[in-house]
Amino acid sequence: MVIDDERAIRNAIKEILEFEGYELSLAENGALGLKAAQSGGFDLIYSDIKMPEMDGLELLSALKNRDETADIPVVMISGHADVKTAVEALKSGAYDFIEKPLDLNRLLVTTKNALESKSLRQETKQLRRKVTCRTAQMIGESPLVTRVREIIDKVAPTEARVMITGSNGTGKEVVARLLHAGSSRADKPLVEVNCAAIPSELIESELFGHMKGSFTGAVKDRAGKFEQADGGTLFLDEIGDMSLAAQTKVLRALQENEITRVGSDKTIKVNVRVLAATNKNLAEEIAAGRFREDLFHRLNVIPIHVPDLDERKEDIPLLVNYFAEQICDEQRIAVKTFEPQAVKALQDKHWPGNIRELRNVVERLIILAGPQITKEDVELYA
Repeated sequence: MVIDDERAIRNAIKEILEFEGYELSLAENGALGLKAAQSGGFDLIYSDIKMPEMDGLELLSALKNRDETADIPVVMISGHADVKTAVEALKSGAYDFIEKPLDLNRLLVTTKNALESKSLRQETKQLRRKVTCRTAQMIGESPLVTRVREIIDKVAPTEARVMITGSNGTGKEVVARLLHAGSSRADKPLVEVNCAAIPSELIESELFGHMKGSFTGAVKDRAGKFEQADGGTLFLDEIGDMSLAAQTKVLRALQENEITRVGSDKTIKVNVRVLAATNKNLAEEIAAGRFREDLFHRLNVIPIHVPDLDERKEDIPLLVNYFAEQICDEQRIAVKTFEPQAVKALQDKHWPGNIRELRNVVERLIILAGPQITKEDVELYA
């Protein structure tokens, strides 16, 4: 998009770049340009600095302070007298600036570089997401874990919603990451929301976003998790702790594939696969009036139960070896080994904190014990 109050400049850039195969939109002032940018779809913005009503610096600030436009590269168009201001704009987040009168080669090179830079940033984000998802593993060969992996392999490529149940620390988030990594949405965002960690009065804003001034502290427009996950996967962890008001809005979002930000009456279309997890018995929560039955049935298309560690103790030797290698690598120390009797002592223990507790114990033993961890070390430190 080109934003400039001079029609000749707008049309000149449009003509040059359209000849090169780019699609352009034009705006005659900053306010119109900002409104258009918020509607989405722009990969690059050229903006004049000197404009009436909203100048280029004000526009730049507004773009960088909104989640939905913050990543769009902005190139400032400056007259000779505006070069100092343009340099200030670079410090404020502008990608580059070009001087008037416009130089054809400079315009084309700047456009190419800005678009490549945006593409590289997007690829980097996607690679980070893929690494996060693909490093998630379900370690174990017990029948219960094997069954969970089989269900994941069948369900991941589909669009089906999944309800993941299990005690705290069993690895429900690992199941969610594996489902996302095995889906057609793997190159899109996996957005995780811990419903139990967000105050009930803020959960709607967190999920659906809000408009500036909609409540105390809402100093700018903000996209919610549904919008951030558009095209990808939204993982609602500990959904049993979500307020009934938020549940109603989530149900509407699932039914209509659209959401409304807090403080707005405008609906926004979203394309999101929802995975949910809870450590609660939702049948009991429904009976007690704390969870909506219709939402439960919307989410519980495919149920996956993650077993407690006490139900799969035959997996503990594999888990211990996996965590030991991982932790030693993180701590940058030589890999420590566990004597068979030490592993047996770990298998004999009760694990109310499940996989999370086991990993903490393995880390404690690696830090405090010698190069080979013994049964006595387990009795002392575990």
